[in-house]
Amino acid sequence: MKSIDRRLFLRYAIQSAAALGLESTVLARLQSAYAAGGSGLPTVLWLAGGACTGCTVSLANRVSASHPTDVGDLLLNTIDLEFHPNLMGAAGQQAVDVLMDASHGPYVLAVEGSVPTAFGGHACVVWSDRGQDVTMAEAVSLLAPGAAAVLAVGTCASYGGISSAYPNPAGGRSVRDFTGRPVINIPGCPVHPDWVVWTIAQLLAGVSPALDAEGRPRDLYSRSVHDRCPRKGQGEATTFAVEGKCLKKLGCKGPDTRADCPTRLWNGGANWCIGANAECIGCAAPKFPDGWQSFYKQDVV
Repeated sequence: MKSIDRRLFLRYAIQSAAALGLESTVLARLQSAYAAGGSGLPTVLWLAGGACTGCTVSLANRVSASHPTDVGDLLLNTIDLEFHPNLMGAAGQQAVDVLMDASHGPYVLAVEGSVPTAFGGHACVVWSDRGQDVTMAEAVSLLAPGAAAVLAVGTCASYGGISSAYPNPAGGRSVRDFTGRPVINIPGCPVHPDWVVWTIAQLLAGVSPALDAEGRPRDLYSRSVHDRCPRKGQGEATTFAVEGKCLKKLGCKGPDTRADCPTRLWNGGANWCIGANAECIGCAAPKFPDGWQSFYKQDVV
């Protein structure tokens, strides 16, 4: 990515400090890098394995009043996303060559989806390099050791998620479990685009975000959804479609799920699950979905 493009990403991170919740020390480093022209910053390589591509769709649906305003602005003018199987213009061997060239310099590896290991890894083939199929397991094994940081984007990458749910015929594993390496988990099904941008901004500033025991950035996942829900303490609903009442007795997983959804909201700040009268299904929690089975319980009469 050109120096001017790196500077644009840094400018975005600085201008969006309040929305992203960046600390003053991080802002100072970003401003210093911006003044230096934004040179020497790592590129981002994005792999997609056992997943529905929902985290990419979430990123692509980013809408904001500040720069970057949408995914076109994000990809064309800001983030140095050298490889993404869905969003880059190149395809086939040309795309693989771009990836291999970028892997020789400093880079951040973002992994979307679990790592399928069944059938010798051939449950998920991610590209063909001069006629040789490369599995997701091989791609992660190749790129993770040389990465400045490894991001597990979404719950499937972070903890296995839906793509590794029982009976898990593809042998899907989380990135950390598969690699045995330190990984920054950014769970969510799908992940909120701000969570990805926030984490990358920290890394661009040379700051490794403090992580909790589950490998999540503490600043994003420190409190439960229920703790900051505006319905907390407002009485408990006994049926759906009741405005303003707590949905805990109806199966809401907010008390056991950590994320800042109540204050960040989704779709450019338009709404969030509970705001739409749906319960939190705990999609950002490590035990989603198997540990929540089943979402609903039938009363025995």
